[in-house]
Amino acid sequence: MRRMVLAGLGATAALVFALAAAAAAPSKTGSFVNYSLAESTGTACPGSSACSNIAAEPAIRADGAGRFFGSSENGLGGGTVAFRSTDNGLHYTTLDSPNSVSQTNDTGFAPGGGDTDLAVAPDKNAAGFYNVYVSSLSLANIDVSTSTDAGATWRLSPVTTPETIDDREWIAADTNGKVCISYHDAPQGITVGCSPNAGLTFTQFASAIDANHAFQISENSIGNLAIDPASHTIYQTYSAITTAAETACAPQLGVVAGTCNYHGVYMAVSTDGGATFTDYPVYINPDATVGYGHQFVNVSVDRAGNVYSVYTDDHHVYYSFSTDHGKSWSSSYPVATTSGTQIFPWSSAGEAGKIDVVYYQTPYFDGVNTPDNYPNSAVWTVGFAQNLNALKPGSAWSQQTASPTVHFGGVCESGVTCTGNRDLFDDFGVAASPTTGLASIIYSDDQFDPDGPNTSGCAAGTNNSGTCDHTAIATQTGGSGIFSVKKK
Repeated sequence: MRRMVLAGLGATAALVFALAAAAAAPSKTGSFVNYSLAESTGTACPGSSACSNIAAEPAIRADGAGRFFGSSENGLGGGTVAFRSTDNGLHYTTLDSPNSVSQTNDTGFAPGGGDTDLAVAPDKNAAGFYNVYVSSLSLANIDVSTSTDAGATWRLSPVTTPETIDDREWIAADTNGKVCISYHDAPQGITVGCSPNAGLTFTQFASAIDANHAFQISENSIGNLAIDPASHTIYQTYSAITTAAETACAPQLGVVAGTCNYHGVYMAVSTDGGATFTDYPVYINPDATVGYGHQFVNVSVDRAGNVYSVYTDDHHVYYSFSTDHGKSWSSSYPVATTSGTQIFPWSSAGEAGKIDVVYYQTPYFDGVNTPDNYPNSAVWTVGFAQNLNALKPGSAWSQQTASPTVHFGGVCESGVTCTGNRDLFDDFGVAASPTTGLASIIYSDDQFDPDGPNTSGCAAGTNNSGTCDHTAIATQTGGSGIFSVKKK
């Protein structure tokens, strides 16, 4: 049985959780509190029997006021669910669906609902809020929803892209009105499109893969998009083959065919607002059979403009950093542990040299099988690593488990071509509040909770299946943060 542990929480937080326990008690893992989110609009979790959902592959960000915003997908045509926390991640309330055709999230149809990402503007708008943007995949195109009132209402804007087919979009915001998306285009290049008017129209599109790296078109795995609000530099990360000759042995449709893989991590950098990009190598593994296209290479930027690249070789998570806006990079350094398996990394950077990294982790590793073929003895949880001196080569990482068990066995990493278990889908996320410095993690979980609530049909016998798959939260309640917090 999961039970609540109040040690380490403040008196106010302890009282709040105690009052909510009878309805939906959160669990405590280390210095994190865990609970499920709700599908139904207006529901606050934990504290309600309605705190269950059918969403997956979530994203999360924090605004300058310390509000956390999350989004998660219901699947193509099913719309996107959005959440907001105004109490440092201790509770999240489900918002109106950003792209639904009604205010409820259960109509059965909505434009979008595929891959989702979320961005928050770094500057306030005229009404005193930070614009929130949710992007979602809609079969052959992309939808961008904008909220100018902290998620109370949304404006849906379908994006007309130059291509006819788009996939795996990302979104990042700059100033109080500029927002950019990136995506895999039809020939599997990477396009970045920008809007000057808070997502109403996207008028500028450019290739993130420059002419010198044109051989990487169709031979890359896209990562996320980030913008430095101070310099306005745009960063698009990806992994790919490293020479034109490697097109003969590169992966095809995510399956390695031959003797090489996406063993190079790259950063596409734009200093002219996204009009043009120059691609710089972050790290190229001399072993061409190593692949970093494992959902996904990740980029984040700290307040001083230092850039971090985080990536996994399907065994461990590594990072590199740049202090010159992505032009040159440090060596590759391991993040935290050197045992087991860690996949699906995501990062959030704070003050100079301070960074949080999350990943799904298991103690299992046999040196032979990929995670897709791991046995049921492989127990997966959410891992959390933190480095408060990340600009120092070889600096120490603290690490802890941030969740209960979220999955057993194989984890398919081939996206829509998966034939194995895809309950963890392709990514999840972490954000840190600038007002507390502490993190909130949003993740996928396919386990039945004996203390509930659970979605309809989810029972102990349907663990490890899509029937129990849902989006959950792990919020940091103690320890160090990555933002400096002034004492009141």
